[in-house]
Amino acid sequence: MRCVLYCSLLLVFSTSAWADDDVYQILRQDDAGYAEVVPGKKLTFPRDHLPHPDYRIEWWYLTANLIDSAGRDWGVHWTLFRQTLYPQGDVRGWNSNQVWMAHAAVSTPNGHVYEERFARGGIGQAGVDHIDGRFEAWLDDWLWRGQGLEPLPGQLSIRLQDINVDLRMTMATPWVLNGDQGFSQKSAQGQASYYYSQPHIQIVGVIGLQDQNVEVNGVGWLDREWSSQPLADNQPGWDWISLHLNDGSALMVYRLRHTAAGEAEAGAAERSDDWISGTWIHPDGTAEALSADDIRLQPLKNLAVKRKQQGPLQLPLVWSLALPAKGSDHQWVVRAPEPDHWLETSFPYWEGPVIAEGVNPGVGYLELTGY
Repeated sequence: MRCVLYCSLLLVFSTSAWADDDVYQILRQDDAGYAEVVPGKKLTFPRDHLPHPDYRIEWWYLTANLIDSAGRDWGVHWTLFRQTLYPQGDVRGWNSNQVWMAHAAVSTPNGHVYEERFARGGIGQAGVDHIDGRFEAWLDDWLWRGQGLEPLPGQLSIRLQDINVDLRMTMATPWVLNGDQGFSQKSAQGQASYYYSQPHIQIVGVIGLQDQNVEVNGVGWLDREWSSQPLADNQPGWDWISLHLNDGSALMVYRLRHTAAGEAEAGAAERSDDWISGTWIHPDGTAEALSADDIRLQPLKNLAVKRKQQGPLQLPLVWSLALPAKGSDHQWVVRAPEPDHWLETSFPYWEGPVIAEGVNPGVGYLELTGY
């Protein structure tokens, strides 16, 4: 059984398991035997901060836009992924059907550094749990520890290559339930996830780089999502943007690209059948669900992105984003200042800081998958 689980781990998280242009196929696999995402389920905290092993895939996803005392920009993103290998198996012990993957990345004034780690479930190497009355999410020595049963207030401590990151995080607004009270539909065919966020995280911390400790502060965004089949067969990937705006409001939008042949086109304009959704969050944390009718999202410009394993890739790193019904002060040009934030991980994707230019400007993060 140990060999079976180890080989399954390699299968799930290895790009060699799928054709190079279809590593996201696992997100489209049939969900038979796994728990189904259905509308009307009430999300309950702090319980839903913990894993949901009856569902195939789940993640805890933090992005942070930070600045140091010299006014230089920094970015941090850390993600913990949980994967169920097969339904209705053991969760704990050496026979566990759970595997874990984590990504950490730091955007420094001098470049982009990232790392990927894997762990098996059931033996304490990785997990999310309440331990001694506190929330903990970890893989090896990468640790997010809450002060109580909630993730926030809490502290994230990670080390990648020669960089140490220690962030102390608080929140002042409620959790935001995306979609219909946390039920986030992903296609007309019925694909969906449970999805909630905390868009108003205040951060202070230290980034240790070589012999220098840099004090930073800024804002963060935590996404929590779990599903058994998040993508439809004709959805090669998604484009996701989160923004912290200067007036204290926040915005999250995404489009799941639809293509007839399942091939992603970098920078392709919005198709009429792309699945577009989002959430507008007021400064006090109250939220409004946004549908495709509320959002205008268009790529404006492709930029060449360097890759270590292959040649450059053209990706849409400048976007037009608007909420027409809210008026002319709700439109932005969203651009990535640094294009070289490609993560050549088992599921390769682009993730990095962006700036939003408009009447109400801000900062945020962009994620591009399936290209």
